[in-house]
Amino acid sequence: MENSRIARDGLVLLGCGKMGSAMLAGWLTRGLPAASVWVRDPAPSDWLQGTGVHLNTDLPAAPAIVLVAVKPQMMRDALPTLAAMGNGSTLFVSVAAGTPISFFEQTLGAQTPVVRAMPNTPAAISQGITAIVGNGAAGAAGLDEAEVLLSAVGEVVRLHNEAQIDAVTAVSGSGPAYVFHMIETLAAAGVDQGLPADMALQLARATVAGAGALAMQAGEDPGQLRINVTSPNGTTQAALEILMSETDGFPALMRRAVAAAADRSRELSNG
Repeated sequence: MENSRIARDGLVLLGCGKMGSAMLAGWLTRGLPAASVWVRDPAPSDWLQGTGVHLNTDLPAAPAIVLVAVKPQMMRDALPTLAAMGNGSTLFVSVAAGTPISFFEQTLGAQTPVVRAMPNTPAAISQGITAIVGNGAAGAAGLDEAEVLLSAVGEVVRLHNEAQIDAVTAVSGSGPAYVFHMIETLAAAGVDQGLPADMALQLARATVAGAGALAMQAGEDPGQLRINVTSPNGTTQAALEILMSETDGFPALMRRAVAAAADRSRELSNG
């Protein structure tokens, strides 16, 4: 991962839990020198202590990028400690849920370049997707820097405005949990039909993983892929007639679920 600004001025990671560790591992794998990284974390893992980064030491005065990965409830205590870096050239990239750009501007200064990002947990295996949006001070250059940084753990998409972050949270941020629950319920349904529990789980897990990989790699959209495996009056059609019901099937259920998650995201952002 080449970035002359980071090599010269350094990168600060504020918080290194699961998401921060996944990102740091991605950067190091892509060639970012450990000597260019400073980490602040109150309870560093054994893995983090073995990476060779500057851990809980004095920070550079004006690093190229500060990636904020602390828990939202810790933000009000942690962020003010970096106030001296505000209103300058340091780009702040936040992956903290529920913390709007305005909070960073109020805490660090209105001219602080800020990019807000919403990643998801598959970032831990570099298969995540992150949505980003920046303030005026960040501009196109800041978004470019953030995209390079976050692409270490998966795909990156750019939002048109910060209000869209709640929908992203509901779709991709919370979405892995929906898929994990689908695996659970598909396996349980297999047990109901006479399969051993371990075999049903193996079948369900591999089916969902394989279908997801096919959806990513195929040249056809998911609707066409569904049609391709649905023979008229066959077994798949029998199941889809239930799953695709507009009253109690996937369409209505998923709309309600995503709306509930988006509404909760808005509540958290509003304090």
